[in-house]
Amino acid sequence: MEVEAFVTKNKMKRTVFIFLLIVLTTISASAQTRSYAADMAKTVMTIWKDSLSLNGKPAKWTYDQGVFLKGIEGLWNATGDGKYFAYIQKSMDFFVDDKGNIRTYKPEEFTLDNITPGRALLLLYNVTGKEKYLTALKTLRQQLSTQPRTREGGFWHKKIYPYQMWLDGLYMAPPFYGEYANAFHEDTIFNDIARQFILMEKNSRDAKTGLLYHGYDESRQQKWADKITGRSPNFWGRAMGWYGMGLVDALETFPPDSYRDKRKDLIEILNRFASAVAKVQDKKTGLWWDILDMPNKEKNYLEASASSMFVYALAKGVRLGYLPQSYLSVAKKGYDGIIKNFIKDENLPTGQAGGQTNLYGTVSVSGLGGNPYRDGSYDYYMSEKVVMNDPKGVGAFIQASNEIEMLPTLSYGKGKTVLLDYYFNHETRMDAGKVIRFHYIWEEQDNNGYSIFGNVFHKYGVQTRSLDVAPTAQNLKSADIYIIVDPDTTSENKNPNYIQPKDIDAIYNWVKSGGVLLLLGNDSPNVEFTHFNQLVAKFGVQFNYDSKNKVIGNQFEMGAIKIPAGNPIFKTAGKIYIKEYASQKLTGGSAKAVLSEGNNIVVTVTKMGKGTVFIVGDPWFYNEYTDGRKIPKEFENYKAAEDVVKWAIDQTKKK
Repeated sequence: MEVEAFVTKNKMKRTVFIFLLIVLTTISASAQTRSYAADMAKTVMTIWKDSLSLNGKPAKWTYDQGVFLKGIEGLWNATGDGKYFAYIQKSMDFFVDDKGNIRTYKPEEFTLDNITPGRALLLLYNVTGKEKYLTALKTLRQQLSTQPRTREGGFWHKKIYPYQMWLDGLYMAPPFYGEYANAFHEDTIFNDIARQFILMEKNSRDAKTGLLYHGYDESRQQKWADKITGRSPNFWGRAMGWYGMGLVDALETFPPDSYRDKRKDLIEILNRFASAVAKVQDKKTGLWWDILDMPNKEKNYLEASASSMFVYALAKGVRLGYLPQSYLSVAKKGYDGIIKNFIKDENLPTGQAGGQTNLYGTVSVSGLGGNPYRDGSYDYYMSEKVVMNDPKGVGAFIQASNEIEMLPTLSYGKGKTVLLDYYFNHETRMDAGKVIRFHYIWEEQDNNGYSIFGNVFHKYGVQTRSLDVAPTAQNLKSADIYIIVDPDTTSENKNPNYIQPKDIDAIYNWVKSGGVLLLLGNDSPNVEFTHFNQLVAKFGVQFNYDSKNKVIGNQFEMGAIKIPAGNPIFKTAGKIYIKEYASQKLTGGSAKAVLSEGNNIVVTVTKMGKGTVFIVGDPWFYNEYTDGRKIPKEFENYKAAEDVVKWAIDQTKKK
């Protein structure tokens, strides 16, 4: 009996233990799957429905809005949910009229703060092509062309602050400057961008701590400026946060194959910055103090916006390969501290159900000079108000959350590379006086681009590259995944690069050795089938010369395909939209249909040697189908793109 009782007792203990383990695992999984970025964005989109209006003051063109809209853009890229893009457009349309005039913007003030929202305008122009956004963009670009500068070439922070450079300004202008340079082919801008960061570090960095003083007065005339160095007295947290965010964002805009010396200089600055920031992180909370080097001084406090900015800069710096992996633990600890100390889920002020997510602990503003005069002293910084849901803090927090929430997926395809063909699909046009590539390319953000598809690969840690020459054994060697989309017809390219037997051999042999090939065709009027089918035939498939799922206007259900449960590729997408695709027929080998619509084969997969081939008769994953702006929400094309990316990564692991 004693033995029986002992066994029964231990069985009960084991059952309780397993039950608790399941509960804890479920709680943990729930905590991990929560998106603080989305929850914070929901709050933003509730309290600032149309535009940013603070403290009862009328809305005006301000950098605050630019900061949180950049966070919203990151959410759009990460989810393909069109509501985020719609919010950005609505917010900017509040200011930009049909002729491209920017309401409340005063160019004669020459304030760098006014440049920041231009990043949202650039997104809108790149996606929609609307002329009014281009006009507004040119207005902001003109300001930078005539912005007053120090004798060394640094931008004055504002006209009313002559000969002064502030750390804040390195976020306000250079990232926009770089994004504009890429959009309008002003490559020499990158020299000027590098100059701004180099001068700021040179003139504001403390050699002992590596920290950067808030401001620098070249004239040494300001009361706050040291008469020898021109520096302001203190290391203000958010100022350094602005500098760090601006640096990683600007670095991302630099062309990968040019300005290598400048890139190297900026990466070295970022590493010095990261080292200094890590050293002043509060060991207990993981947060950062308002005045960075005085943690124990009376009245000093842990501050939310600076902490969010440091998390963002460090996490993104690691993700893009600018910083060593060790800084990721600094960023994670900082983010955990933000969630624990500054984030609260509370009821809406009106008592509505559901509540909202609020961010506490952000200092409303801190500056230098002006009227009343701000002397940069410790007492001055401690005199500024600390508030809830300040847009600068909220924007920085959403951007930090976007980076941290990407971490679980980044490891999925880490070290893998996807190569997108720019040779067989090689359409060109004139843009700002330069011949450029367009149509189904990574860089393109309008309906016909693959920017969202590229973002999905990035989300899962895969590096995106392009191939603008014919495939060979050598140039395919470094690719894990190779995508060919919609080879050109003579109506698209007067001299198409047709797929040749030597190309087919190179691709076939690459697949056999373990490559994963995605072949995305088109319906018969829009693709060069003669040569493309010669490639497809090597994998036991032929495209039919047809066009299925023709859709009239916006009758989207005409293009609907339901995916049965248990599909080997589409594990999360249940209903997709695909119109005017070419159906397929199997001709032999190991080719199998993995998605059909009635008697029409939509997607096939072929196993060939160590490799795998995915074939569909449509470009399908271009932005019009995946960015959530046009296709109704019940269609899960973004999920389908994620499914294919994860499946392709899985195939590379079987190599």
